[in-house]
Formats: sequence, C-alpha cells, structure tokens
Amino acid sequence: MAVPFRRTGKTRKRKRRTHQKLTKPTLVVDKDTGDLIMPHRVSPLTGEYKGKRLVKETSE
Repeated sequence: MAVPFRRTGKTRKRKRRTHQKLTKPTLVVDKDTGDLIMPHRVSPLTGEYKGKRLVKETSE
C-alpha cells in the first residue's frame, strides 16, 4: 500500500481546503410581506410568484 513520502504541510493542506467552504444564501425582500426570501421562489406566506397565485390556501 502506498504511503506519502513526505508529510503534507499546514499551508498546502489549508490551500487545498479553501474551496470547501459554505456560501451564505442570497436573500431578497418580498414586496408583499417585507420578509426575506430566496430569489425565484414561491413566497411561503402568500403562495405567490411574479404576481400569480400558485399555491392554494387550505382551510383548516
């Protein structure tokens, strides 16, 4: 079984891992409610997208 000839240094290891970071989601302000939502998604409170009603309300 192959083993590394030299130990991987801190700098090399950290440079390799710099791309493995999380990115925070982009949020926009909803025009109707003023809440923060992800862009290009149906509003969870109103059920509307681009002025059209896409989700029907449930009467419970």
